[in-house]
Amino acid sequence: MGWFARQEDRWGAVRRRLIEALTRRPATRAAGDVDLDSLLGLVAESLGYGYAFGGDVIELSAPRRTITVRLAGLRREAARRPREDWPVLVAEHLAAAGRDPGLPDVCDLAAVRPLLRTRVVRADTLDDASRVVGRHIAADLVEILTVSGRAVRPAEAFCWPVTPGEALDLAARNVLDDEKLTTERVDLEGVPAWRLAGSAAGAVVHLRRIQDYLLVSPDGVMVVLPHPGEMVVHPVDGLSVMRAIERMWLLARREYLSGDSGLSPHVYWWNHGRLTRIQADLVVQDGQRRLVVAPPPEFARLLADLAQDR
Repeated sequence: MGWFARQEDRWGAVRRRLIEALTRRPATRAAGDVDLDSLLGLVAESLGYGYAFGGDVIELSAPRRTITVRLAGLRREAARRPREDWPVLVAEHLAAAGRDPGLPDVCDLAAVRPLLRTRVVRADTLDDASRVVGRHIAADLVEILTVSGRAVRPAEAFCWPVTPGEALDLAARNVLDDEKLTTERVDLEGVPAWRLAGSAAGAVVHLRRIQDYLLVSPDGVMVVLPHPGEMVVHPVDGLSVMRAIERMWLLARREYLSGDSGLSPHVYWWNHGRLTRIQADLVVQDGQRRLVVAPPPEFARLLADLAQDR
């Protein structure tokens, strides 16, 4: 064996020993996993923890406690993200594990299932939608998954034996079971409507059970969501819906702009489990202001059918 070959074998053996010492596992793993473990070790030390790998977990040791952090979800999330994102992913994953000693391991679905909720936010308030678990319920609204009030990260949800969509459904059911909304009839300048409100910020989730509160026609309801804890609805009943849209648009815009906690100034159509935004704008023509509505195709077809039934 030549000198260069002997040196290559020597340094290869050194590298394997270093890898095994760092990960406490045989050096027969993918290079990406080894690199991620190296980063986990560096971040753990920077946070002031001692650490040891065991199976698919990392044990973080502090003077007064030991934290077991599961890594399966983090590995899945890292595999679909560019490597320049890994330092932030790892730092968030380890920091979240040590943040609240009273919170169960979020990667343990059985333990955190009762704590899961959903919250609806404006899409434009999310700096990076890929860092939360959520789904669009309208073009401008996203329902996100939370645990004890904070957003669940994909690296946590990917630990679970259910899909993100199934997890969101579990959390939404928790919101629905938390409380029943109060119902108050309101008059919008001759247009009857109902204000539904609750103590939590998940009123819009109750659209899934709107029939428990009101008699709903097959054509659905118009709804505005000026604040997270309340909504105002008007059952669709003939072409009077156009007047309802105008009155509800004015209400939503006024209440949305009245404080800092507004959710949406728009009018939506809830039908067959779907929330569709109705585009409307106030324009000035011949010195007069009027609301111009640009309905989406499905809602326009509904209006045409209602016109034929007159």
